Amino acid sequence: MEINEKIKQLAKNFSSEFVEVRRDLHQYPELSFNEHQTSKYIRKKLQEIGIERIQTVAETGLLATIHGAEKDKTILLRADMDALPIQEENTVDYVSKNNGVMHACGHDVHMTSLLLTAKILFELKNEFSGTVELLFQPGEEVMPGGATLVMKEAAYKSLGPIPHLGQHVMPNLPAGKVGFRSGLFMASMDEIYISVIGKGGHAAVPEECIDPILIASHIIIAAQQLVSRMASPKTPSVLSFGRIIGNGANNVIPDKVTIEGTFRTYDEVWRTEAIEKLTKLVKSIAEGMGAECIVDIPRGYPNLKNDVALTNAMKQDAILFLGEDNVVDLDLWMAAEDFAYYTQNNPACFYLLGVGNTEKGITSGLHTPTFNIDESALETGGGLMAWLALELLA
Repeated sequence: MEINEKIKQLAKNFSSEFVEVRRDLHQYPELSFNEHQTSKYIRKKLQEIGIERIQTVAETGLLATIHGAEKDKTILLRADMDALPIQEENTVDYVSKNNGVMHACGHDVHMTSLLLTAKILFELKNEFSGTVELLFQPGEEVMPGGATLVMKEAAYKSLGPIPHLGQHVMPNLPAGKVGFRSGLFMASMDEIYISVIGKGGHAAVPEECIDPILIASHIIIAAQQLVSRMASPKTPSVLSFGRIIGNGANNVIPDKVTIEGTFRTYDEVWRTEAIEKLTKLVKSIAEGMGAECIVDIPRGYPNLKNDVALTNAMKQDAILFLGEDNVVDLDLWMAAEDFAYYTQNNPACFYLLGVGNTEKGITSGLHTPTFNIDESALETGGGLMAWLALELLA
């Protein structure tokens, strides 16, 4: 039997077991850098597979090693571990038991797929040459990003520059399909925190106040010039504000309003210019209306650039494994990922795993309280990554 057929058969044979693994992980999500029980669970599963070398990285992360028949080439496969501060609204049997925390970005799927990949590769360890490093990484959802901490670890640094593979669920892509894009793929991401400090008072006497609600409104509207009039139309950019807090009342003007948002783009030079322009614009509006303004824009994740040669090769290998109809070309995606840090110093490929199913009503987007997956995607995700790993080692 050809190795790809062996992988498909093993993925199919193990699939029901790993559906249960995914449901276990989904029920007990943990927030970024607090994945203590998740880490213990993954370690136990790796040990049950038979993997002996398991190192702790970034406190809650794990780096596990599978050696083939000979130890020549080394590659790394990565899954993230953390969940989001979202109250789940699904009614499935495996709904989150941790109040206000949910695997709404599919990291439970990423971990499960990598565990399935690990089991397949361990079963086949005498049939390939090379070493596979399995990285279960904490803290992808919040800055500074778990990737930055993992990269400082001696266990990781000792690997040197090696090929990295990672995958991410995509509900807009049907289960059974995957997508690739070489070169620039995902955007940079900077967080925006603005505080408008005015003078509160009774809403009936606005002339005695400096209204931070009104000023914040002007700032939000004017700030959109950053994308509509200051950015080149040839450079994709997104500026979005997602949180405004002004603790007044229907008849109370507050002293302070806070605004939180995000800026994303693909051009690093423009990224720096945009942050400077936004800061100047926001402060000038607030000061011109008599308020004080504090702007904090901590630098976030860089853009994610897939290695062209590696990604093109992985796409062709995926076609061999899944069939041409199940492998699609992806457009730019304005989401951000700390996997981008790995792509700066290593040949890397980050691709998307389809998990949607419109017939089953599985259509909710990422980061929503009703996000769910077609669990048949686990077999695809685990099997494909095992196949790609062996093709890369070969």
